[in-house]
Amino acid sequence: MNDKISITAIASISALGDSSSDTWRGYGRDGHCFEEQDFDNQRTWIAPLSPTLKQEIQQLKGSNSKYKNLDDTVLYAIWVSRAVIGKAGWRAADNFGINIGSSRGATQLFEKYHEDYLQHKKTATLTSPTSTLGNIASWVGHDLQTQGPDISHSITCSTALHSMLNGIAWLKSGMANRFLVGGSEAPLTPFTIAQMKALKIYAPMTSTPLSQHDDMVAEQSRSYPCRALDLDKSQNTMVLGEGAAMACLEVGLWENSLAVIEGVGYATEPLEHNVSISTDAVCFQRSMKMALGNLSPDEVDAIVMHAPGTIKGDMTEFKAIKEVFGNKTPFLTTNKWKVGHTFGASGMLSVELAILMLQQQEVIKVPYLVYESTRKSLNRVMVNAVGFGGNAVSVLLRRP
Repeated sequence: MNDKISITAIASISALGDSSSDTWRGYGRDGHCFEEQDFDNQRTWIAPLSPTLKQEIQQLKGSNSKYKNLDDTVLYAIWVSRAVIGKAGWRAADNFGINIGSSRGATQLFEKYHEDYLQHKKTATLTSPTSTLGNIASWVGHDLQTQGPDISHSITCSTALHSMLNGIAWLKSGMANRFLVGGSEAPLTPFTIAQMKALKIYAPMTSTPLSQHDDMVAEQSRSYPCRALDLDKSQNTMVLGEGAAMACLEVGLWENSLAVIEGVGYATEPLEHNVSISTDAVCFQRSMKMALGNLSPDEVDAIVMHAPGTIKGDMTEFKAIKEVFGNKTPFLTTNKWKVGHTFGASGMLSVELAILMLQQQEVIKVPYLVYESTRKSLNRVMVNAVGFGGNAVSVLLRRP
């Protein structure tokens, strides 16, 4: 990447809160953000937004008659997009581009409309336009009144990082100077959770330790329903969360640059199964190597892994990292143990964690893992994401 592209602002909402300071403090606190709730008479772990934040989203919904029929996925995107362009100092007249995606799209509305159809054999007038995945970016563009391109897409769990790739492509082509990119997801619905349970990847409701660590670590692991990056777990432990995260991309290096995007990589491998990737994640090997470019692997200080908390997903990514980095493995972390898997928003939440670590010069450890040592300084952090179908993305961030 010859032209420097900076991230000049980032914002999010998740179970951790709605500000970077809250998010960083949340990562530093012991424990997770999961709650037990009933879904179809089954107790289930989830990572929802706080009641206070939910209320703010509802106020947004009631602030404009056009917004009352929008899905939470769209409302989350609008809320965070307002926040992030405020941080960046952008105005509508800047005519920046928008690329915001979602894995599931308008999940809540779609399920509601479908249930109504099954009962009444007809559906509401606005069913189609409000349940279409492509309405996320267009509604954000409408809300912000920018005249740039509005793009929505779904590439499952790597959606947010693919939106970053697309924004970078627009900037490098000279067709835009600024791009708002990210992902939004509101998947905490009975049907969505039932789908994950059907795949047998969801965290069980149990107090039995699922790890083969020593007694102290095994005792600690009881407190963490999702054991992302625990390579000794004997069951899948994915937990769903909800949220949204957006970043402002600009060409050049600016006083408010939070990080420079030093490299990007992407790869898709042939499917061996509908939901799996190869045992050593060839797609991740290719995406990480592409993101590194000519940079030596030992120049990367940390990797924020995708690591969804499943046995195969965590292990294959770890093996791919070992293939690329050899004995000079960077510090490894993930945030799924804390906020759950937010599907299409997860990649940008990982970017936020990477930026916060670069700013604070401190790594976030996974609490139930034993780390041999940590680096004294952080200059480069890589972020990984992958979705069903083996669509991997790696983004290399550097301190400005």
